[in-house]
Amino acid sequence: MIDEPLFWLLSAVALGALVAWLAYRRKQDRRADQLAAKRADARRLAEIDGEAAADRAAEIDADLQREARAAAESEAAAKAVAEQAERDRVAADLAEAERQARADAEREAAVQAAAERVAAEQAEREHAAALAEAERQARTQAEREAAALATVERAAAERVAAQQAERERMAALVLAAEQAAAAEAERQRAAVPPPPIATATKSAEQTLVMVADDSKVVRIKTGRLLAAHQYQVCFAIDGLEAAQLLQTQVPDVVITDVEMPGMDGFELTRHIRNSPATAHIPVIMITAADDRHREHADSAGVSVLMGKPYPDDALIAHIRVAMGHDTSVAPG
Repeated sequence: MIDEPLFWLLSAVALGALVAWLAYRRKQDRRADQLAAKRADARRLAEIDGEAAADRAAEIDADLQREARAAAESEAAAKAVAEQAERDRVAADLAEAERQARADAEREAAVQAAAERVAAEQAEREHAAALAEAERQARTQAEREAAALATVERAAAERVAAQQAERERMAALVLAAEQAAAAEAERQRAAVPPPPIATATKSAEQTLVMVADDSKVVRIKTGRLLAAHQYQVCFAIDGLEAAQLLQTQVPDVVITDVEMPGMDGFELTRHIRNSPATAHIPVIMITAADDRHREHADSAGVSVLMGKPYPDDALIAHIRVAMGHDTSVAPG
């Protein structure tokens, strides 16, 4: 490839060669005119002086031939120079065309690179905008979830407060009912004390046992044991719920835990003993410290106090004795 300075140098050489060839042609034309004048002189001399003129004419013809040959050689050389100049010009034109094409390609490449750079910058800006939008949406979602969680927690707190208030209200109602029935129960207790153990002769299938315990595991375990011996079972999660159930159904036996929220086993037993409708129900209390709770259980009116752990057969035996199903079997 020819660079730009060399191109202009070749162009100048070609132009100089062309100017030299044109000057040479003008010189040859003047020489041809001179030869033509000499021939004319020779002819005139021939007309004037026969043989001498002929010799002179021959010399002139020889000179003319030499001049013609020299002119032909010079013209050939000039033509060769002109052709070389033309080739150099063509080569220079090709070099310039190649340079121009290379420049165009470089400009096009630069334009393409600039376009790609602009596109990359635009893509980067769009990506950054998308990330910002995603972060904004994530923050908005987090705020919504936090607000929803706060609402749920507030509603749960309100529900717990309402449940606590309802428990307290029911406890107050139960206490009022206990106090209202206390006088009547006290009067009846002096004349005909309620039996601590029922003497009904219901079958196991007809016997309803209430299990009051705040432990779901204990409720399930005890319920399965009773169901395996054909007893009917109802459940209460604490003493307060057991007291509520006693208003709609009267079980034949109550099995209760000592420590329960709302109303413990002692309060539940006193509630049972203070109501004429439930005073006869045998109460079997389960405790982990039977000796420590013995006096308190007797004072509340507990029929049977069983310590943990206890054999399943012992619990079934106490229920059978309390219901008169099998009085020959003494509880363990």
